[in-house]
Amino acid sequence: MHASMEQAGFDLGWLSEAKPGTMKNDEGEIVDLYIPRKCSWTNKLITAKDHASVQLNVGHLDESGVYNGSFSTFALCGQLRSKGEADSALDHLWAAKKAEIGQGGQ
Repeated sequence: MHASMEQAGFDLGWLSEAKPGTMKNDEGEIVDLYIPRKCSWTNKLITAKDHASVQLNVGHLDESGVYNGSFSTFALCGQLRSKGEADSALDHLWAAKKAEIGQGGQ
């Protein structure tokens, strides 16, 4: 089957190069298929089956209060959200990040 596909013009060289479970990008570097996220508050891994987890991008503002095009990303696990602690956690995380990036305001 491979010979007939190669004769038809399909490039199948990648079949012998890559090991099972690996993936290469356009530059030929091996990249992972799945990169797990960690909860920004608890540092626990967020599994693929945690359907209650969220990832939020919080925009940065300039001195006049206008969005400047950059943002900070926070991931919160479903366990934190189910206990009702996600709001408090996000407030603390954003306060620390705001001080880190030097964003003033209210």
